[in-house]
Amino acid sequence: MSYKAIKFFGITALLLLPLWLGAQEPTEAEEIKQMREAIDRQIDNYTNLLDLEDWQVFYLDSILTHDYEAMRLELKGLRDAKIGNIDAYTMAQDKWSEQIYNSLQKVFDENQWTKYLKTGASREKKARDKRAAKRK
Repeated sequence: MSYKAIKFFGITALLLLPLWLGAQEPTEAEEIKQMREAIDRQIDNYTNLLDLEDWQVFYLDSILTHDYEAMRLELKGLRDAKIGNIDAYTMAQDKWSEQIYNSLQKVFDENQWTKYLKTGASREKKARDKRAAKRK
C-alpha cells in the first residue's frame, strides 16, 4: 500500500475512530489538530517526493485543507445523525477523495502527476470508480 494511501486511510481512521469504537468522541479542536498535522505531513511528503514549487505547495495546502475539512464536516454530520450505514461514510470519503484527485491534477505538471499516480493514487481512483459503478 502506498504512503499516500496509508495517510488517507489514517486520516479517515482518525475521523471515524469514535464511531467504530463506540468511544467518546474527540473534541472538535482535537479532530482539527490531528487533521492539520496529517495534512502537514502529507504536504511535506509530496513536496519532497514531487519536488514541488512554492506556488504548488500553496495550492496543495489550500486544496487539502479545504477538502479534508469539508470531508470531516460531512462525516461528522453523518456521525451526529447516527447514520450506521458504512456505505454513506464511504460515499462521502470517495466524493472528497475524487475532488482532491481532480484538483491535484490541475496543480501538478505531467512528471509530477505520473509520480503521484505511482504513489497509489491510480489504484485508489480505480477502487473509487469500481465502488461508484457498483452503487449504480
